[in-house]
Amino acid sequence: MSENRIEVRELNIDYPGARVVNNLSFTLGNERLALVGESGSGKSMTARALMGLVRKPGKVSATQLNVLDNDLLTMHNRGWQNLRGNDIAMVLQDPRYALNPVKNVAQQIDEALRLHQKLSAAQRRERIREVINSVGLPENVLPRYPAELSGGMGQRVMIAIALVNNPKVLIADEPTSALDARLRNQILELLVEQCEQRQMAMLLISHDLPLVAQHCQRVLVMYQGQKVDEMAADQLASATHPYTRTLWTCRPNATTYGMMLPTLDRNQNLQGDSHGSR
Repeated sequence: MSENRIEVRELNIDYPGARVVNNLSFTLGNERLALVGESGSGKSMTARALMGLVRKPGKVSATQLNVLDNDLLTMHNRGWQNLRGNDIAMVLQDPRYALNPVKNVAQQIDEALRLHQKLSAAQRRERIREVINSVGLPENVLPRYPAELSGGMGQRVMIAIALVNNPKVLIADEPTSALDARLRNQILELLVEQCEQRQMAMLLISHDLPLVAQHCQRVLVMYQGQKVDEMAADQLASATHPYTRTLWTCRPNATTYGMMLPTLDRNQNLQGDSHGSR
């Protein structure tokens, strides 16, 4: 198997009259890589392409689009069924919409197991107990329904569903956007811990650059469907690319209370790769 768990070269995603991802290339090894950028920059569409979830009339094309040495450009339905939810899994933004409201927690984790593993009922129950404990939840949540869970508990349940088949790659699409600041840190710390314990790679999609700097190893910055910057995540505070710098400095905090936040001059040439922030 290649060292890279994801290999993307010259990825384009097109809808009638619009190209939403343009000539994007990157790799993901056994690491935590963040895709950052404002809404509409193509981050989530990139994740959807890697999961085979770009709906028609969207069209995905690339010179190379590989996940765990599987060519996604030639993947058929059975291949996707074996790969998605098993070797590569995804955590979505909001448990209120991602979880099934008429199934309890145990049923939803069990469903993910039965799709991919040939285990007895007793083995599945044991695996469910293990994964619910690994995400920091008590076993008494298993008979509960999504409406009975807090936002943080719901997010942990979604992570448990994603992890129950021990994927090699986890895509986390804005997993903390519906949570308050304290819970955001808890969930990211949980994801990092699980990556390290399971030797699992993570592609994190986020708007929260300080959180990315703290919990990821590399960051790729997208603007209007293109990669414009790439660097070590701990170098974000000293980024020199104007778009990356603006993303970092425009977040309100206690020291900027009452002050105008910086804005971006979009007349600048922000397109194209820039590695000056490395």
